Amino acid sequence: MNEAPPLLSVRNLRTHFVGEEETVCAVDGLSIDIRRGETLALVGESGSGKSVASLSIMRLLDPASGRVAADEIVFEGEDLLAKSEAEMRAIRGNEIAMIFQEPMTSLNPVYTVGEQIAEAVRLHQDASPKVALRRAAEMLDLVGIPEAAKRVHVFPHEMSGGMRQRVMIAMALCCNPKLLIADEPTTALDVTIQAQILELMRTLQQQIGMSILFITHDLGVVAEIADRVVVMYAGRAVEDAPVEAIFEQPRMPYTQGLLRSVPRVDRFADEQEPLYAIPGSIPSPSRLPKGCSFHPRCPHAAEICRRSVPELERVAQDHHVRCVRWREIEAPREVPA
Repeated sequence: MNEAPPLLSVRNLRTHFVGEEETVCAVDGLSIDIRRGETLALVGESGSGKSVASLSIMRLLDPASGRVAADEIVFEGEDLLAKSEAEMRAIRGNEIAMIFQEPMTSLNPVYTVGEQIAEAVRLHQDASPKVALRRAAEMLDLVGIPEAAKRVHVFPHEMSGGMRQRVMIAMALCCNPKLLIADEPTTALDVTIQAQILELMRTLQQQIGMSILFITHDLGVVAEIADRVVVMYAGRAVEDAPVEAIFEQPRMPYTQGLLRSVPRVDRFADEQEPLYAIPGSIPSPSRLPKGCSFHPRCPHAAEICRRSVPELERVAQDHHVRCVRWREIEAPREVPA
């Protein structure tokens, strides 16, 4: 029996930013598949290209400076690269929705939260203002905001950070999208509210049956919500595997470093072992080192790593890694607590 085609298939995505003096490559050859009903986590440090990749897929970059190319970006069997801007506007917020990082800057301060949710309903569902506002109240109730019928009339500044993030989720889900792109939606929240938001997203995913592209640098969040993980570094995917394999047998030294950087209560309770940090920092897209981009920070780097750019290589079923020395590097089997 043939496997169903993915909901979203991206092949060889390349994004360049054109400046007055130079052109830099922010995403270099990214390929991902998102299956129906699954959560794919896109993981990496700030500057790895995660958010740029999502904006490229949605075609939200300024075409004057951001140049997007790909072999294909196919959603529901249709090539998004071939769509006109009007056709993309009909897809954004309706079939593909997005939650941005900071709700206070994403919500318009001069409109009530109900008006902002209702606008998407009116635009995509051809609903009357009264019906759209009723739908907005239903969505606020769905995401756990108390007294939703009253809260539709409040402004963003009258709500807490956690409540505003719930409003962003309500806005994204008001048209029952097939794909939700969540760009670090819990970064600005405390751990208690973060846990509530993650649980809310899991529950709504089951109710609506949508797929999620979850962008984060937090591996604790990845362990909670993801089915599969793509680790990015310097604009490239360096490891792609089911979430269990990422935590139990990471093959890329960068992934191993990220996992070692996760604080563990059982290790640091006696304050005898310092928190691990990957040495150095992620390189600028305009000054990438030759060979493997990670080799200046890699404890396993050899001469071959400085000379050649590795390809994504299959190491196991549904597990790929971009490292020429993965066979020689022992994969730790320790799951962070």
